[in-house]
Amino acid sequence: MAKLKIAGTWAGVLEVELEDWTVPMLREEVAKRSNCESNSINLICAGRVLKDGDGNEKLAQLGIKNNAKILASRVCAEEGKSLKEELLAEDERSRRLARVKAAATALAKRHADGSLPIEDFNIVLEDQSGKKVQLGSETDQRAIMMGLMLHTNGKQLIKRQNYKDALEVLAMGEEAFSLSDPKVIELVDNPPILQIDMVWCYFMLRDISCVSVAGVRLEKAREGIERAHGKDSSRVRLLQAGRFPELALYLRLELLEGVVAYHSGQFEKSRKVLASAQGKFTQLQVPDEALSLVMSMGFRERDAKRALRISNQDVSSAVDFLVEQKAKRAQKREEDIWRRDEIMEQKKYGTTPLKKAVDLQKLNQLVSIGFDKELAAEALRRNENDAEKALDDLTNPETNSSIQVYIESRKRKRQSQAVNTSVEALVGMGFERSRVVEAFQAAGGTMEQVLHQLLSENAGNPTNAASNNIPTDAANDIANSLVSMLNNNVDQNGEVGGPSTAGEGGERDAEMEDELAGELAEGDALSDYDLEVTKEGEAINEYLALLDSAGK
Repeated sequence: MAKLKIAGTWAGVLEVELEDWTVPMLREEVAKRSNCESNSINLICAGRVLKDGDGNEKLAQLGIKNNAKILASRVCAEEGKSLKEELLAEDERSRRLARVKAAATALAKRHADGSLPIEDFNIVLEDQSGKKVQLGSETDQRAIMMGLMLHTNGKQLIKRQNYKDALEVLAMGEEAFSLSDPKVIELVDNPPILQIDMVWCYFMLRDISCVSVAGVRLEKAREGIERAHGKDSSRVRLLQAGRFPELALYLRLELLEGVVAYHSGQFEKSRKVLASAQGKFTQLQVPDEALSLVMSMGFRERDAKRALRISNQDVSSAVDFLVEQKAKRAQKREEDIWRRDEIMEQKKYGTTPLKKAVDLQKLNQLVSIGFDKELAAEALRRNENDAEKALDDLTNPETNSSIQVYIESRKRKRQSQAVNTSVEALVGMGFERSRVVEAFQAAGGTMEQVLHQLLSENAGNPTNAASNNIPTDAANDIANSLVSMLNNNVDQNGEVGGPSTAGEGGERDAEMEDELAGELAEGDALSDYDLEVTKEGEAINEYLALLDSAGK
């Protein structure tokens, strides 16, 4: 038995079994001795509020030891309930933030190191023109990918006005970017934009205590953007055909610089940068006539506004931009379909010993000189995509023969697994197992043939429930669905059964990974510059009025 020294609503010593007692049990005991309800008791140990959690954690697991001192305070029942709800909400928030970071880490690892994707897509890095780029080493790629995913998630939280959580996620993104080679990270403007987004969160939370750190972040942001964009944004002009996508970003930057200067007592500097921001705000206002003209050509209001802002209100340039964007989206859809087909093909070949996908470019090179595709794929897989070693194996009669034997063995194994999976699927649909097995043995053919045979047997036996549930004319649709399921259910070793969903740290969080990937898919190369500046305009007027009222 351990002794706990209780003070507060009740003072005394409780003898408990630390390995058996939970926080709810301790709270109940203290409440009983205090003659009050348990939900009105708040327990604090070593400066930490003791939470009920799931009710299963033992006191020993929470680090509570013999002779520990615990303060018991009493709150009204409603306040106690509110406190409990607040603690539960904070727990949920912490868990979600941890999930976001873990999912971003897992996605970045899989998509940066050449591993065969679990999903039917690849995450790649693009420049401002939408072209794919390779930045630095595999470690750099992974760090930048992770930073981008976290930054994108943070921006989504900002849009939902959840600035507190956004700051947490953006801080994770900042940490991820810092893992990349500084020389590599200088080439991209995402880290400095992230700094601006963090300061924007400070501003929206009206957190004046962060003025000094905000100033440092804004200095880093300006230096980083000017380095990435070139002098007078020359690099952006070149990539964007003379357009001005970064104008709204500079508006937000100057507004925040003006706010920091004001709260630092630098009133002259504040007025100067706020006046510059106000000029940019005016420049970004879209004339109704221009907007109406562009929308009359069939473009949505949001897209038309964005195009006009980027094009400095030039209607012709804005329309050209919208047409270019439409063509890029169509091209991206085609590329996504092509890449999905590639991934499905790669899954058929399995992964290398280091879990990489078979390099299809090298595979096609070997096929072009006369080797069987499946044979060449297996040679590359065994040799970590080393084309020369694969060629040596293919031209060596003994090794070539052993590869062929392995491929035939794998085919038989796949066929057996596919039949077993099909049998289970059909049994799950209501067919008798013995009849399903007989049908496969008799038909010896495709899923469609087996299903048609089972349905024709059912049609002749009206007492069979399956004949009432599955009309014969639906056989093709059902069979095709099952075949599709089997084709997609191939793991990374080329076996039927589905890709592994577990990562190094345990089971994959598919829901959170899909959320992060979906957020990336919604954006484009210019999403970071696509800001709605209404709040910025209001803030500029607010601080200029403060300067005027103070006579500064």
